[in-house]
Amino acid sequence: MSHYDVAYVRSQFPALKRTIGGRPAAYLDGPGGTQTPQRVLDAVLAYLVDHNANYGGRFATSEETDATIARAHEAGADFLGCEPAEVSFGANMTTLTYFLAEALGRRLSPGDEVVVTALDHEANRSPWLQLAERGAVVREVPVDLATCTLDWTAFEALVRPGRTKVIALGYASNAVGTVNDVARAAQLARAAGAWSVVDAVHYALHGPIDVRAVGCDFLLCSAYKFFGPHVGLLYARREATAQVEPLHLATQYSEPPYVWETGTLNFEGLAGTTAAIDFIADLGERHVAMVEDRLPAGLKGRRRAIVAGMLAGEAYEQPLATRLREQLAGIPGVTLYGPPEGSPRTSTVSFTLDGVLAGEAARTLGERGLFVWDGDFYAARLVELLGLTERGGLIRVGLAPYTTQDELDRLVTAVGDLEGSRR
Repeated sequence: MSHYDVAYVRSQFPALKRTIGGRPAAYLDGPGGTQTPQRVLDAVLAYLVDHNANYGGRFATSEETDATIARAHEAGADFLGCEPAEVSFGANMTTLTYFLAEALGRRLSPGDEVVVTALDHEANRSPWLQLAERGAVVREVPVDLATCTLDWTAFEALVRPGRTKVIALGYASNAVGTVNDVARAAQLARAAGAWSVVDAVHYALHGPIDVRAVGCDFLLCSAYKFFGPHVGLLYARREATAQVEPLHLATQYSEPPYVWETGTLNFEGLAGTTAAIDFIADLGERHVAMVEDRLPAGLKGRRRAIVAGMLAGEAYEQPLATRLREQLAGIPGVTLYGPPEGSPRTSTVSFTLDGVLAGEAARTLGERGLFVWDGDFYAARLVELLGLTERGGLIRVGLAPYTTQDELDRLVTAVGDLEGSRR
């Protein structure tokens, strides 16, 4: 199709039929987790009903579970642009990051340096900050608070060849939508002889990921942020895995991807993750005409369809987000946070309203069927630096491929009503 078929997209999500007080529910909470398409629900149920067993057995359901695991690794590889053996699964991104930090931390010596940023979600800060208990020196890249972007001059100065061992940063800020130049950070890490770790949890819904082009050693995301179940994904570059020894059982496979996968996996979640990735590929196949001129050369099969699906979704969302920012900016008392117009950013819009705590605003909007988040979203350091902690943080609106202009118009009207009620 040459235009985005939002009606088709919405028809895939049973949750969108819900009403609150007679109004259709508007799920503007995507950065906290998207809604789930029917095919994902079907895949999870089908696994539990027809294929439920542990892996490695010599009978039908166990062999079918082995196939479910293999398909998930293949789908994850197509989603991230790597080999199936470089994709591992776990409970969630946070748990996987702690596991990764433990593995890398075992290779550090007292005085070795780790670089984190003030823009990041705490899941890509705390695991590295806690390495200070082992004698590591943790350095923080500051943020330009006027633009909510990283200070790259300071970033480069903090990275010291021979001393810096890990650089950890987010692909995009889940609080304000800033998209970081992760390829530049990965290059800094390579030049310094350090490992690079990218948190792509927020970005994974908003643009195609190509770990080869980024050049990072590790990248993490979560399937529930792109239509899937609560499953974490870890990309670990094969050469990087060879440099470390993750904690694992003596009876566990020691080669990738299994060396990163401790215990019994969430097999129904893996089935749902594959279905979520196939859903994105379906969107790409339906909308490839929209984005064909933007598709990198050489892509084939499901990988090509996934990239097309991600590009089509963002091509639809970005104009909606731009208009939303323009409309909110026209409401007295609203302050928007994020990078300047024209800068790389996701379709996440965050703001405050003078005289109204973020939580109060979110509750009132929720009563009108407008589901938005409030708080710091675990990007606590950024919200602290912005001076918004005492005000309850930010009000965050997250667009997704199923968001409509009508829903955003309802939101703008409701925020205007909130502004009027405070006077």
